Amino acid sequence: MNRRTALKSAAAAGIAALARPALPAPLGGRLKQGVSLWTYQKWFDLDGLCKEAVRIGLKGIDLVTPDQYATVQKYGLIPSMTSGTAPNTIPIGLNRLDNHDKVLESLKNDITLASAAKAPNVIIFSGNRKGLPDGEGLANCAIGLNKIKAYAEEKGVTVNLELLNSKVNHKDYMADHCAWGVELMKRVGSPRVKLLYDIYHMQIMEGDLIRTITENIAFIGHFHTGGNPGRNEIDDTQEVNWHAVAKAIADTGYQGFLSHEFVPAKTPPIRGLEQAFEICTV
Repeated sequence: MNRRTALKSAAAAGIAALARPALPAPLGGRLKQGVSLWTYQKWFDLDGLCKEAVRIGLKGIDLVTPDQYATVQKYGLIPSMTSGTAPNTIPIGLNRLDNHDKVLESLKNDITLASAAKAPNVIIFSGNRKGLPDGEGLANCAIGLNKIKAYAEEKGVTVNLELLNSKVNHKDYMADHCAWGVELMKRVGSPRVKLLYDIYHMQIMEGDLIRTITENIAFIGHFHTGGNPGRNEIDDTQEVNWHAVAKAIADTGYQGFLSHEFVPAKTPPIRGLEQAFEICTV
């Protein structure tokens, strides 16, 4: 092949490449979006919510129990976060050593069932302070999570400790600031132990969302949304620029779920979920 022929071939290949249509962006953009079951239970049963989720373009249903996995998966959706099984509840967590045996037994069972169903995430909590110093509670949580991390790694399931606000919704909850959670993650040091960064809760406690998220994304395994004030739709009635936050999360290369956990206040209630999907499509 001479130089002229080679140039003609290259030009033809370039024209052909330009003629091919660009691949469409994935539905929902770069983030996998989901919805928390409890927020829509007033209007839909699980089947009904799954049908709406598929129609909208969501990928997961959050805070479901193992007996609900099959229903979620029937619709091609992922049970994206397992609801904690008592005594693994918000007030009773790993910040007290005398809770460890019963809470870790419950958590281990959740991990086992999630792994069998290929559900990616389970939830855990710090527990309430009840006068316990934050440093002591952090050390105790690290002890507990270090006991379970090898099992989570073996089963391929991520344990997510949730950050919640202690100002409005969960008075006295210990894991109420990201810095506390990040220090805990550093002490555990496992790819299968992460933070559930609830954006609604952290906006109430500390704000500075984009900087905090981007600097600590390595320690975050899951996100929840919710409008502040009120924990309602993530629209222009509240104070967070959700599209900018979603874009910042996506720009980090984050591969987990961003699941909506707001309580609808508008009619029809499903419109808020449709809008949230649109806002967080980046």
